[in-house]
Amino acid sequence: MEMNPSSRYCYDPVLRWDPEVEDYFNKAYGPDHFARISKALTRPSSYSCIRVNTVKTTSDAVIEKLKKILNDSEDGLKLVQSDGSSPISKCQIPGLEYVVFVNGSGPHIIEYGSSGLENIPKEVLVSRKCAEAVLRGAQVYVPGVLACTAHVEKGDAVAVCVAMEQPGDEGDWSVNMTRGTTLQGLPTDPFYCERSGLYIGMGTAMLSRAGMFRVSHGVAVDLSNRVFRLPSFHNVLEGEIFLQNLPSIVAAHALDPQKGERILDMCAAPGGKTTAIAILMNDEGEIVAADRSHNKVLDVQRLSAEMGLTCITTCKLDALKSVCLPNTLCDSTTSVNGDNNGSITSHSELSSNEGMTSDASRRSEAEKSWEENGSTKQPNGGDNISQSEIRKNKGRLKNGRGRTQSQGGRAGKSKGFSPNSFDRVLLDAPCSALGLRPRLFAGLETVISLRNHGRYQRKMFDQAVQLVRVGGVLVYSTCTINPSENEAVVRYALDKYKFLSLAPQHPRIGGPGLVGRCEFPDGYVEEWLKPGEEEMVQKFDPSSELDTIGFFIAKFSVGPKD
Repeated sequence: MEMNPSSRYCYDPVLRWDPEVEDYFNKAYGPDHFARISKALTRPSSYSCIRVNTVKTTSDAVIEKLKKILNDSEDGLKLVQSDGSSPISKCQIPGLEYVVFVNGSGPHIIEYGSSGLENIPKEVLVSRKCAEAVLRGAQVYVPGVLACTAHVEKGDAVAVCVAMEQPGDEGDWSVNMTRGTTLQGLPTDPFYCERSGLYIGMGTAMLSRAGMFRVSHGVAVDLSNRVFRLPSFHNVLEGEIFLQNLPSIVAAHALDPQKGERILDMCAAPGGKTTAIAILMNDEGEIVAADRSHNKVLDVQRLSAEMGLTCITTCKLDALKSVCLPNTLCDSTTSVNGDNNGSITSHSELSSNEGMTSDASRRSEAEKSWEENGSTKQPNGGDNISQSEIRKNKGRLKNGRGRTQSQGGRAGKSKGFSPNSFDRVLLDAPCSALGLRPRLFAGLETVISLRNHGRYQRKMFDQAVQLVRVGGVLVYSTCTINPSENEAVVRYALDKYKFLSLAPQHPRIGGPGLVGRCEFPDGYVEEWLKPGEEEMVQKFDPSSELDTIGFFIAKFSVGPKD
């Protein structure tokens, strides 16, 4: 079939949902609004949000350093604004002056040299996860390459496109091709139509076609002409800045931590909100950072040490078992020293059962890490590696290293904490992550799975509410647009725990929550917020002018529990 090259060689993805999920979201947001949300989710935010570590430096000092770094780089010159001004600016929201924005640009129209069949560009087809990382500023790494045009040589100009999951006969989704497939670039190509509107840029092949499928790591394509241009801050000003979404920073402010308080971050990894809370407390008090994963606890320790924060202690703990049983020793944490070598002091260690499987958001982060960084080299330094070793390395990156592969440090274990033992608790719950962007696929979630996420979060909330003292504060947040995990959880909390009340949040820059209910075809009724409650929560809409990820924050005051 013939196709207009201008409509083919462009970036215009359509986010595909399960039909029942799409119907549910249409009821929640309205069809037009949900269409805008879906469109926004396929694109990255137009800026990078950087949180400055004010324990070590200032936002003004960081801005000057970033200006020099960007001006000295080729990519930085591309980010200069149309009026010649710098793309770097300080956040103007009161209380968030330590946050720095770096504006990107896009979408750009890319010239792919496709005016006729004789000018069809050579192509490299990458996985969806790889493409999502590339849209955020990463390069195209070898493990993310799935297919390639024949006769691609090192130095060739290539167009990079995305392989999307396609529905199967049994309701499943798959890419429908094996790694190493040869692309024809012609309408007779069986994958020709699937790639239409999924081109993310032009670049230079750093390896030949044979090299891309022979080696196990390294850059496959240097993508110099991108649909979206966002700077990469990998290994930039480590310890002084932290790349973090704006709503996540607001969640730490909503908790309103005070110096000298004892605070629990129930699902702390990778430590962004934990360190944000510590900085707001000026590193005075005690923050307990818990996570069910041994290695993710170590990640929190490393980040805390890198940022020079000493008030953070860590422990390995399943959030569903946060409250200790009677007659058991409760607190068991690992204190992180403030030096740069990340040394730790271990306290009593207690056994605890392994928790449930990790959430979709954290799986996606591990998979992205695999695609961007590839597997490790052979001990002898060779490039070739066996398929079995590749599978082992991919498994380690996806699931986390086993205890025997952990490098340095120890994660103290805990059997939980005594009721009413914290001034404030942050429950940034594992969720469906349907607010993260850019997102190119959402077909795996079903109405049932969305409900199950909400049930899981209610169980965690049941634990969190027991740990906050009377007069304390509990903040619940997610990075999803799913009302089952947001408004429905708030409704559950307010109906079950009469001593809870919604509290004002500062700063308040998000929108209102959803009011009402949703009746499903199977008879299930989901209750959301009541009139007057919608302005007490913050809901960040990816399609709004703030241009953030989808996010939800609810803040509760804890009254007398009698």
